[in-house]
Amino acid sequence: MKRTLHLLGYLLKIVIIPLCTVCIIISILHITLCFLGIHSAAGLNSLFRSICGIHFLFVFVCSVFKVKVELQVQLPHTYPHVAPQLFARSNALHRQQQLQLNTRLTSHISSLDSGELCVCEAVQWLKENSLPYLENSKVSAEGVSKETVVKETIQRMWIYSHHIYRQELRKKIFECAKKLNLTGFCLTGKPGVICVEGTRENCEEFWRVIRYPNWKHISCKHVETVEAEGSIDNLRLFQTFEDLQFQAHGDYGLRNDYHMDLGQFLEFLKQHRSGHIFQILFGVEGKLADK
Repeated sequence: MKRTLHLLGYLLKIVIIPLCTVCIIISILHITLCFLGIHSAAGLNSLFRSICGIHFLFVFVCSVFKVKVELQVQLPHTYPHVAPQLFARSNALHRQQQLQLNTRLTSHISSLDSGELCVCEAVQWLKENSLPYLENSKVSAEGVSKETVVKETIQRMWIYSHHIYRQELRKKIFECAKKLNLTGFCLTGKPGVICVEGTRENCEEFWRVIRYPNWKHISCKHVETVEAEGSIDNLRLFQTFEDLQFQAHGDYGLRNDYHMDLGQFLEFLKQHRSGHIFQILFGVEGKLADK
């Protein structure tokens, strides 16, 4: 008797319970199909046909204008006996241009033999024939204008020192300016004035190098930043880095503690469109003596 009960329990586990599970799944599927309005084998077949349709997207980038072109593809379940639905688009194209491109694409695919695989052919055709439409688009015109307009920034730094005498210091100034491709000048004597112009990074590097380790009587009085189209070489006021030495007002022995002729320096600044800097450096308005 006990063996019979064990056998019935085993049959319940391996047969009856799985059958109940299957019945539940079938009932749920039947309810779902009824909810979708599918009551026959023909309707069920139609559902499977629609599920079997494949949708995917090809994307490539036009190398000339750096814009994306997409090809949306919908394959019917009877492909390739029935042609796919194709649609090409790009944000760079106007609606009319997009319509013309798709009309030509559809015409090309229709000209192929019936039943021929045509998705790869459509992608290749689009790569070869989309360029004329992109050339006439607003994005191509904007892209060309952006490429031709290039803005450059030049920085000009005006540095004041109580004096510049020592040969090793002057050597350091000229070597650093040459290394960093800076133009401008160094006015030797008392007072000492340095002007450097070039990229912002190079000017700041020059300022860092010449102060190290212990140049105390020096300050950056003024910094000019100029932005314009084209190369920064067109913005430079000085063609080289010059060594300025003007006539002194006096000689006080071996110390060579003399003041440079600031009138000549003012004239030099005006020749280089920098006369306004004189007041910034010295706190007084510069005036040339009448000749």
